[in-house]
Amino acid sequence: MNLVELPLRVFIVDDELPARNRLRDLLHDCSEQLPLDVVGEAGNGQEALDKLMKTPVDVVLLDIRMPQMDGVELAQHLNRLPKSVLGMSKWPPVIIFTTAYDAYAIKAFELHAIDYLLKPIRLKRLFEALTRAREAVPLQTEVLRDLLPEPRKFLSIHERGKIHLVPVEQVLFLRAELKYVTVRTAESEYLLEESLTALEQEFAARFARIHRNCLVAKEAIEGFEKSGEEGESNWQVKLKGLDELLAISRRQQHIVKEFS
Repeated sequence: MNLVELPLRVFIVDDELPARNRLRDLLHDCSEQLPLDVVGEAGNGQEALDKLMKTPVDVVLLDIRMPQMDGVELAQHLNRLPKSVLGMSKWPPVIIFTTAYDAYAIKAFELHAIDYLLKPIRLKRLFEALTRAREAVPLQTEVLRDLLPEPRKFLSIHERGKIHLVPVEQVLFLRAELKYVTVRTAESEYLLEESLTALEQEFAARFARIHRNCLVAKEAIEGFEKSGEEGESNWQVKLKGLDELLAISRRQQHIVKEFS
């Protein structure tokens, strides 16, 4: 059997059981002409991430509107997973969105070459999408970010071959150190391989810059303290639930007036 003939490994993500069952039935019909295997399914984003770390797949049929984590954010997390975690030799899985969005959203998907299936899903349309999936280039994180109107709700942390989702609302500060960003919550500390500048742009409403290498959660700011000798004093910020004081650079000391 050559590479072209290998069955397409398909994974279904939808929070509604009837929708998953319908997709399974349609995929069964597609398999008569296109070799494929349904290798798993999930009813929410967290379950999908847990299973996809253990199950190599080629295509994810992904519902957009789901509670807790929508499909676009889940696709972002999948795109950041190491290839070794995904069990793929070349790419993360190809994403095919399933959606009931109106024509404006569908047009946006088309402009970014994102495939989609408009609910109720039709057999012919599903077959066409799967056929194109064999040659599809995975969706880039930047494109997914453009399509997601709201910032992510979670940061995906890779630890010892697994992924840990950290709720953004629990993050007290983000600090750049070498090629990583330290993500600090009240209970734990994690390393994230993302750009601090990109994180600042995405979460501008939630975090404020206090230093060229540090962002703090605005809602976590408890107060400010001065340090150093008189006349050369510097400001530090105190965050709720954290004993450590974080230095504020001279360039960012305007934050003291803004939040005092």
